[in-house]
Amino acid sequence: MIAMKTLYLIVPLAPLAGAIVAGLFGRAIGRAGAHWVTILSVAISFAASCAIFADVSAGHGFNGTVYTWLASGGTRFEIGFLIDRLTVLMMVVVTFVSLMVHIYTVGYMADDPGYQRFFSYISLFTFSMLMLVMSNNFLQLFFGWEAVGLVSYLLIGFWYTRPSAIYASLKAFLVNRVGDFGFLLGIALILSQFGSLDYASVFSQAPGAASGMTLICLLLFVGAMGKSAQFPLHVWLPDSMEGPTPISALIHAATMVTAGIFMVARMSPLFELSQTARSVVMVIGAITALFMALVAVTQYDIKRVIAYSTLSQLGYMTVALGASAYSVGIFHLMTHAFFKAVLFLGAGSVIIALHHEQDMRRMGGLRKYMPITYLTMLIGALANAGLPPFAGFFSKDAILEAVQASHASGAGFAYAALLLGVFFGGLYSFRLVFYAFHGEPRMDAHTRAHLKESPWVVTLPLVLLAIPSVAAGWWIGPIVFGDYFGSSIVQRFHEEYHGVWSFMLQGIAAAPFWFGLAGAGLAGYLYLYRTDLPKKIALALGPIYALVNQKYGVDELNEWLFARGARLLGTGLWKGGDEAVIDGVLVNGSARVVGWVASVVRLFQSGLVYQYAFTMLIGVVLLTYFFLRT
Repeated sequence: MIAMKTLYLIVPLAPLAGAIVAGLFGRAIGRAGAHWVTILSVAISFAASCAIFADVSAGHGFNGTVYTWLASGGTRFEIGFLIDRLTVLMMVVVTFVSLMVHIYTVGYMADDPGYQRFFSYISLFTFSMLMLVMSNNFLQLFFGWEAVGLVSYLLIGFWYTRPSAIYASLKAFLVNRVGDFGFLLGIALILSQFGSLDYASVFSQAPGAASGMTLICLLLFVGAMGKSAQFPLHVWLPDSMEGPTPISALIHAATMVTAGIFMVARMSPLFELSQTARSVVMVIGAITALFMALVAVTQYDIKRVIAYSTLSQLGYMTVALGASAYSVGIFHLMTHAFFKAVLFLGAGSVIIALHHEQDMRRMGGLRKYMPITYLTMLIGALANAGLPPFAGFFSKDAILEAVQASHASGAGFAYAALLLGVFFGGLYSFRLVFYAFHGEPRMDAHTRAHLKESPWVVTLPLVLLAIPSVAAGWWIGPIVFGDYFGSSIVQRFHEEYHGVWSFMLQGIAAAPFWFGLAGAGLAGYLYLYRTDLPKKIALALGPIYALVNQKYGVDELNEWLFARGARLLGTGLWKGGDEAVIDGVLVNGSARVVGWVASVVRLFQSGLVYQYAFTMLIGVVLLTYFFLRT
């Protein structure tokens, strides 16, 4: 057990050590030293995570304190680890994807002057996410929660000389503050109601305090809406594309945006006590899944297409949580981590080859020049579209089964929204593939003459991530239908399961498969054969297309209502409060009163004896008058 406890500490501390070395001593160790120390540290963390995964699979676990930070009254604020099957699954996914991103970064950021700083940041990002998923109490959860938010701010604004990157990083920071405010209020209510921040203590007491659980769960979910980018707090995620592509992959696949999904699954003993909260979760997820898939169909920036795809897929996970299918939501989180990392890193490979061109209208025909990138992105697109036998098919179909079987309020709407989302998912996934890799090349002659496949440090992570993008779904039996999670989360999803092949055959006969296939087929027709039709359809749809293309005007609403409102409030406080009241009345007003009094008194200080004598005489008369009256 002592050896295992050491491994528990190695998992988060190894990336932290790598981040410190690369960040503080980057100039001394050089570019190669920075990437080697961080890659080795994350590789050590991944190896330790795999060893812990095997140990937990053998029936072992751990829930204990590493050290006590402080004690106040009867409440202890501690740093501790909860090592169960949910934790180790997240640890393996986070460290594996992070390791692939670290290796990929060597090629992608090769010419960037901030090379060492970037490696320090992504290693620190990995540490933050690991502290979050390994926590056994709300204090450490909140620490990891805020840490991933802070590092995402640094990474999205990594190219800080670009005004767009600064704007995007501030936007991510501010939107997440809204979510985090709700999250912090939820934790405060938990501490107030249960007198503890320890998961085990709170979960054991929760059934006796079900009356206040709806408010607690809704506040916690507000935090998840910020981190996991659910409508209407989704607006920061597409703009996070201003950061370098490796961090886009890490944020979208395995770290920050999955934090909210993981948190709700971990809090399943609380959410199961509030049907109202679960219905809200389901409806918000369904809205996000459908409406963000629609936006993805209208985008031309290759990274933004994938970003809106992430928003839609996060909506699927959220719906699964609302349907009490927590194991299914986590399973989709796992499969999505692999195929979304493939799509983002594949997009980065294309961007490198095209000298940082991201507009798909200036691509085309790339499969002849970049066969490895094409094949891996095709696998990612097939998984994202939910087509068998790729990983996304299994997790997405399981979500739709869970929602269809749910009797919660909003389940009918959620199922219809997800079914339409499957169609648009197939459409935008293959629109990207056909636009970028098929057809005639649309780049300039100079770029076309220098087109070639990316170096091995870029393509190797793509291949290694493409493997689980195909095969990870085949683990659906033990993870979703079996008892893999045990007591880690509440399990309410109980459907019949007769093996992978049977599941695929049933899926092929069901509506979601045909909806996804129809979307992919329509993409082929529109972007391979009738390339004139997309523009005609957009013109025919008119204001509907414009509304979707403008992301439903949410950014403009936020700018007008909140940003403009904040500026007007600030101006009012400045003009009316600071200038008029504080400066005008309190500061300058008091000075004017003193000046007026002084000017009156000065009239009696003339230096003339007869004037003083007259004043004294008036004074004597007045005093005599008052004394005689009394």
